[in-house]
Amino acid sequence: MSYKIFIDGEAGTTGLQVRERLLSHPDAELIQLADADRKDASHRRDAMAAADAVILCLPDESAMEAVDMASGMDCRIIDASTAHRTADGWVYGFPELTTGQRDRIAASRHIANVGCYASAMIAMIRPLTEHQLLSPDAGLSISAVSGYSGGGKALISYMDAHPDDAATPHHFAYGLNLNHKHLPEVMMHGGLNKPPVFTPMVGDFYAGMMVMLPLHLDQMRKQVSIADIHTALGQHYRDEPFVTVHAPNDQTAMNDRGFLGMQDLVGSNRMDIHLFYPEQRPDTAGLIVARLDNLGKGASGAAVQNMNIALGLDETAGLI
Repeated sequence: MSYKIFIDGEAGTTGLQVRERLLSHPDAELIQLADADRKDASHRRDAMAAADAVILCLPDESAMEAVDMASGMDCRIIDASTAHRTADGWVYGFPELTTGQRDRIAASRHIANVGCYASAMIAMIRPLTEHQLLSPDAGLSISAVSGYSGGGKALISYMDAHPDDAATPHHFAYGLNLNHKHLPEVMMHGGLNKPPVFTPMVGDFYAGMMVMLPLHLDQMRKQVSIADIHTALGQHYRDEPFVTVHAPNDQTAMNDRGFLGMQDLVGSNRMDIHLFYPEQRPDTAGLIVARLDNLGKGASGAAVQNMNIALGLDETAGLI
């Protein structure tokens, strides 16, 4: 059986990636509007009414308007914006979040797609708070680097327009007011009472993301070992099709110089979680690292995964 899917905002960075995945999806039939009609309310409304699922790839305000537009329709709505990730009446679209999350996604008409940085942060934090290894009041510091595609069309145009301009920063930190838009969902769905100190950076590459969570073991909720942390992560993601937990200090993903990159995940819906620790001081500290494609598991791939669950399809259909 084929399901009709409408991507509202198909021409944006996330929308184009969703379309690419759905064009090869065995059970999806795209409803597409002509360029002249894609911002026209009546044409968009007709497309929503004809769709089994609508994926919103819009700015927050436009996404809220689109949800109002679809009020009373039978279609499932998957919102890739930030607008509804902590809102009442919306299910959080991170299937691996906790036991029963897939059932909640499958039963909901309104699904808020997880954010890119938030995917990685929650993936590392939630198993530790859920297994009571990490206090909800823990003071966490998290750093991250993402490809510049995460900034959307404006940043992509900016970076592409100045490839050799020494005066144009091609690797930079931002969000230095410590109030990143993903922090509310990280707190809510990660099980935290206060926001982490989060320092995101943009690298001089198109796609890919690495997020790092350092832990001082003597500041954990109770006496915790690296083995405890690895066990919690491994149990949480056991049998997950898109999340792989590596062995502590695993070197297999590194190059011959010991560098850990993220390009091997670009184009996929996969996330790799690594755990590192100082072998001479194994009871003092650990570093959890999550790697993913910010446009894949961090955006478009996650939207297709949620769509598959919502429509009762094979969760991995159209995804690698």
